[in-house]
Amino acid sequence: MNRSETIPRVPDEAQRLAARARPLGNPVMYQQWRDLLFLHWEYPAAAIQATLPEGLFVDTFGGKAYLGIVPFFMRNIRPRFLPAVPGISNFMELNLRTYVYDRAGGPGVWFYSLDANQWLAVEIARRFFHLPYEHAEMTSSRTPEGRIRYESLRNGKRANGASCLFDYAPGAELPPSTPESLEFFLIERYRLYSSALDGLRRGAVFHPPYPVCRAYVTVWDEQLLALDGFTPTGRPPDHVLMSRGVDVTVFPLESVDLTTGFHTP
Repeated sequence: MNRSETIPRVPDEAQRLAARARPLGNPVMYQQWRDLLFLHWEYPAAAIQATLPEGLFVDTFGGKAYLGIVPFFMRNIRPRFLPAVPGISNFMELNLRTYVYDRAGGPGVWFYSLDANQWLAVEIARRFFHLPYEHAEMTSSRTPEGRIRYESLRNGKRANGASCLFDYAPGAELPPSTPESLEFFLIERYRLYSSALDGLRRGAVFHPPYPVCRAYVTVWDEQLLALDGFTPTGRPPDHVLMSRGVDVTVFPLESVDLTTGFHTP
């Protein structure tokens, strides 16, 4: 068997827990993620695998693969050596994602799109992190009780004129996610993968485990699946969860060896 035929290693519990450790080296950015709504649908693993670049493999829980839609708020975004800037450092973001691992068994997230309403953030993320960010017009409102109305309309070539609308509120606090749970599989992800012209990249983030709570969702849709080339399921989400948020440290991208999964700066 040659190197290109190496069988990928499926992540074990030790690898999933190890991903939560703070990476070595200096970070490049600090972020705050707030009021995240996690909506997940079971989706055929083969259909997801067909969309992934060479070197990545669809991750499953109990044999099931998932697509996730996550609307949330970015706050106080700043590079390591600079302060947050009013009008630039706070914006909204909406992403469509799935869960993957590389040939060495490193678990992470693959993003199909990340819509945001901050022009500079979109351009920087596209250029330096090779992520599929999209420009969007986005609005939100909150009631005194904490219910959030969140709407996004994508601009540009990957738009179809449809808006994405969510209305949600936090519920009762839940205990921390345990490694054997579906919640841990879906949200405790500390690595992201992206595709550059010269190969696959992996980035790391560090933050405390998500504090989670139930979510009361009165409005949701699957428009983001259609926008990114997937056939909507036509059913409510299979899993719903919310987090008040975490403070995040972002680390530089690494190159990924497609045949081994090893990473280099």
